[in-house]
Amino acid sequence: MVAEVRGGALPIAVTLALLACVASCSDSSSSTDEDDATAPLDVPVTPAAGTARRLTIAQYHNLVRDTFGDEVVLPSKLEPDAQGAGLIAIGAGTTSISSRGVEQYEEAARQIGVQVTEPGPLRERLVDCGPGTECTETVVARVGRRLWRRPLRDEELARVVAIASAGEEATGDFHGGLGYAIAALLQSPKFLFRIEVGEPDPEHPGEHRFTSSEMASRLAFLFWNTGPDEALLDLAQADALVSDEGLGAAVDGLLESDRLDEGVRTFFADMLGLAALDELTKDPTVFVRFSNEVGPSAREETLRAVTHHLLEEDGDYRDLMTTRTTFLDRRLAAIYGVPAPERDGFGMHQWDADATRHGLLGHVSILAGNSHATASSATLRGRFVRESLLCAEIPSPPVDVNTALPEVSGTARTLRERVAEHLENPSCAGCHAALDPVGLGLENFDGLGSYREEDNGAVIDATGELDGTDFADAKELGQVLRDHADLPGCLVTTLYRYATGRVEESGEHELIEALTERFALQGHRLVPLMKDIATSDGFRCAKAPVREGGEP
Repeated sequence: MVAEVRGGALPIAVTLALLACVASCSDSSSSTDEDDATAPLDVPVTPAAGTARRLTIAQYHNLVRDTFGDEVVLPSKLEPDAQGAGLIAIGAGTTSISSRGVEQYEEAARQIGVQVTEPGPLRERLVDCGPGTECTETVVARVGRRLWRRPLRDEELARVVAIASAGEEATGDFHGGLGYAIAALLQSPKFLFRIEVGEPDPEHPGEHRFTSSEMASRLAFLFWNTGPDEALLDLAQADALVSDEGLGAAVDGLLESDRLDEGVRTFFADMLGLAALDELTKDPTVFVRFSNEVGPSAREETLRAVTHHLLEEDGDYRDLMTTRTTFLDRRLAAIYGVPAPERDGFGMHQWDADATRHGLLGHVSILAGNSHATASSATLRGRFVRESLLCAEIPSPPVDVNTALPEVSGTARTLRERVAEHLENPSCAGCHAALDPVGLGLENFDGLGSYREEDNGAVIDATGELDGTDFADAKELGQVLRDHADLPGCLVTTLYRYATGRVEESGEHELIEALTERFALQGHRLVPLMKDIATSDGFRCAKAPVREGGEP
């Protein structure tokens, strides 16, 4: 059961005690219909535990903007996001709030409360009634519904209204009191955490499902990376998101929204580790075209290319590895050595058919983001391919092993030659043999992502192999990766983890296999996959929480 923190006070304590095992959420005798790519998925699922996920910084910002308006000055310092199992979406469910984070959330709530209640357009939109308790209740109920992603219960509303009254008495100002109430809503764990524990399923005794309000939140954050809008909240309040028909219709609406672009961008930024590009650093004496703006530009190129291919073109996910279409600004065009497609901002660019730089692996975001400050890195680039795109598990090196490569010498000028010397150490050979032959295929791109044919005066050999398939250069590596059997399944697994906020459990493996099969039947298209995940029992069902005495 969830431990309540009353009055919206901090520090925040959210505790979930969950049952180890409950009955399956669907009939174990059912199976997928492989002949029909649109038939409802019906496979056995043993639900996993619900979660209490802390809002990411982006989700916090998006939800505040949606509630109060784009003019709100957002807090610049909040508790940092943290990764778990390679995803910020999973880290959000495994991290607490530090003492410093408590102070940051409190200060942010106070500043927002002042902003939206001082004279101006923000207050005019927020407060559309006259001073008095009835007006306070109306404003708090409306704002609280958006921030907490559900209607406030009577006792919750009464507590927040009492805070507003105390604030009005202390300041002598009705709107000042409302500011205190807004700050209380923003400090509550019911805002800062996505608390999802579910309810007994009345149609299937012994089983547990997420409530309509919880489903509204899960759907909105998955598809839009923000809280539910008024229409979705209305559906939740009508308990319309627990039936197959109601959920399916809601998902269709979410997928048709213009805001889907933001949700897809957020997922791929998480999957590809693009958040780190904000802190990208390179030695400017080695890479003269580097500036602090390169990282954000590189992230934007990749996300534009992803959404163009998967949403606008409704393309095959695998073709992201070989596509000739990308989007460049003048900064990236200079790194790539091509004319900028637009004088200002980003424009579409088509690589020539015989160009070496095709697909995702040719992006600065991937090449520079998986390199060192002064040089490229076959190991980091190989690890990215293995872990982020193929979902392989690569162990960290032993703590007592020297991971530094030999220095450049007369007999080891290129990275390939230096890696070969490094692999003579048996402690290094095991992992590096899986990583370096892949990363060396990208050696024609330096640590910033510019094309080159030589390294320290020696001709670069970019040949290699990926799981038994040879390639001659980066272009062929992209094709080999595009055709790799594990590429589609890795996307399915990663998106499922992102949607649920956790690593799948053994009782969900059959569902993920069915989702992967369906993904292939649907032409490896992203939007149908998102719908299948959102309407699956793995997304809708949960283990029942443990109550006092150990009973569910």
